[in-house]
Amino acid sequence: MGIISPVGNRLDEAWTNVCEGNSGIELVTDFDTSSFSTRIAGVVNNFEPSDYMSPKDIRKTDPFIHYGIAASVEAIKHSGLEITEENGHTIGLAMGSGIGGIKYIEDNHNKFLAGGPRKVSPFFIPGSIINMTSGYVSIMQHITGPNVSIVTACATSAHCIGFAGRMIQHGDAEVMLAGGSEYATTPVAMGGFCSAKAMSTRNDDPTRASRPYDIDRDGFVLSNGAGCVVLEELEHARARGATIYAELLGFGMSGDAYHITTPPPDGEGARKAMTAALRDAGVEPSDIDYLNTHGTSTPVGDVGETVGIRRAFGDAADNLMVSSTKSTTGHMLGAAGVAEGIFCVQAIHNQVVPPTSNLDNQDPECDLDYVPNVARDAKVRLALSNSFGFGGTNGSLVFGAFD
Repeated sequence: MGIISPVGNRLDEAWTNVCEGNSGIELVTDFDTSSFSTRIAGVVNNFEPSDYMSPKDIRKTDPFIHYGIAASVEAIKHSGLEITEENGHTIGLAMGSGIGGIKYIEDNHNKFLAGGPRKVSPFFIPGSIINMTSGYVSIMQHITGPNVSIVTACATSAHCIGFAGRMIQHGDAEVMLAGGSEYATTPVAMGGFCSAKAMSTRNDDPTRASRPYDIDRDGFVLSNGAGCVVLEELEHARARGATIYAELLGFGMSGDAYHITTPPPDGEGARKAMTAALRDAGVEPSDIDYLNTHGTSTPVGDVGETVGIRRAFGDAADNLMVSSTKSTTGHMLGAAGVAEGIFCVQAIHNQVVPPTSNLDNQDPECDLDYVPNVARDAKVRLALSNSFGFGGTNGSLVFGAFD
């Protein structure tokens, strides 16, 4: 596993901060936000792209690619996987992004306006398109197996993980690197979300702005980051003596067919995705110990997901531990699913459930056990992660302890 995030750029650091409720939300200082209704975001600090890329490649690519490459490299290191000319064809990539290279697009558009078409970088297109994280990692690591990128807004990296697992099941690869990356704290992107009135405007209290399931929540907090997991066929992992942190047991998808940005009040899309993942895993709702929710801190979304969970889990919902780690990371869009999948695996590995921070006054319409404010030592054998995206696209993943 590898992660680049507002709560840390190392796996142990990010996990500790999520469990301790240390927020990564702060004021945006990269540009003048004085005219923006939202001036806060989850930004990545202490990150040096030169640790992972050449100066030349840094200049000709968007930061979302920098983050994605870094997360992939860290995941490969963490896995102990050796990639050689002989085994490169057995390894693949499924790395996506929700928005892609919007900063690089904005920068080159400004150059075009100032000086005409000749000022546009010759690397503008390959420096901004979404599949170039997979492309660069493939080239840098000599990975010649499947090379794909899925784009499904905020469900992107969950879908990448799910489809990567199925590629292994179908024999397309023995190992898959899967995840996503995002850098969307740019003037145009933030302006768009502000115009949609989707984000929190708690600018005077950034670390408490993301507050899923709290009665005073007022929108999501936009964040940057990336994550990558190394999925491996079991016998291949055993043969090389790999440390196995968890097993990917199930993957489910659905479409809301309701609205481009708003989930249905009955949570039907969420219910279908969760039910499909449980069915794929061959487990019952009562078998799940922990659920990491999409939980973006929007008034409508949090209620809709809660209703969907109750419908999917029935009576078992009352015994389910539920939390939204977006309360500390903010919403990493296309990287959210993989980050939260990593936190599910960490919950299983460490037998600790991370909390929903800033949950001071629980919304009566959100009536589950959201593990408020304090991490909980608990037996976690099976965990489920939800990721939902604009356009009504949904993905759920089930992870299990491996004995």
